[in-house]
Amino acid sequence: MLPLSALDERVTSCRACPRLVAWREEVARVKRAAFRDQEYWGRPVPGFGPADASLAIIGLAPAAHGANRTGRMFTGDRSGDFLYAAMHAAGLATQPTATHVGDGLELIGTRITAPVKCAPPENKPTTAERDNCRPWLVRELELLRPTLRAVLVLGAFGWQAALPALAAWWQVPRPRPAFGHGVHLTLPARDDGEPLHLLGCYHVSPHNTFTGRLTQPMLQDVLRTAGAVAGLGRPA
Repeated sequence: MLPLSALDERVTSCRACPRLVAWREEVARVKRAAFRDQEYWGRPVPGFGPADASLAIIGLAPAAHGANRTGRMFTGDRSGDFLYAAMHAAGLATQPTATHVGDGLELIGTRITAPVKCAPPENKPTTAERDNCRPWLVRELELLRPTLRAVLVLGAFGWQAALPALAAWWQVPRPRPAFGHGVHLTLPARDDGEPLHLLGCYHVSPHNTFTGRLTQPMLQDVLRTAGAVAGLGRPA
């Protein structure tokens, strides 16, 4: 079986979705004025965090001028600013900011990934693109499985994408559970492995954070719960 680092390397060369390839490369070529002097990543973005993580956080997809620019999940945009500040407060990250690869940020027992690895136009992947990208997430979960004890999903799109991937290794109820902020389920393993805690949280998008739908205390509370059931972080 490939090590996680090798899987991450393979992710970065994927060209399976023509619309996403065209968009991520156009954004990297045209750039945002504020980042005109920077070289954009412009490729699929692999997960970020240790290979023996006990908590996984699943988002949606890289942001056009965030991870598509920096090459690291939730790095270099407002969503990442909000997320990493909360993760640091919950004891899951070594610093509260994420500006670029090599900025010193390390995650504590936690890996961040997304069901769609390329930045989509208007932050909206199609269901076909989501399903096309699913094998990457399934393989990632397979490699994390020996140590993985909890998964926190950000947003309804990520929830819908994550459930079929999780079903490869854990028993997902039918009908499938609905997404909701603060939802917390325990999924039995399909074999004699450990069960998995599955939690839901509103996405850290500017729309949610600017309107107050998701606040720092709300996010920190969910992260502390996720960290606790995964055996990480500070007490809730």
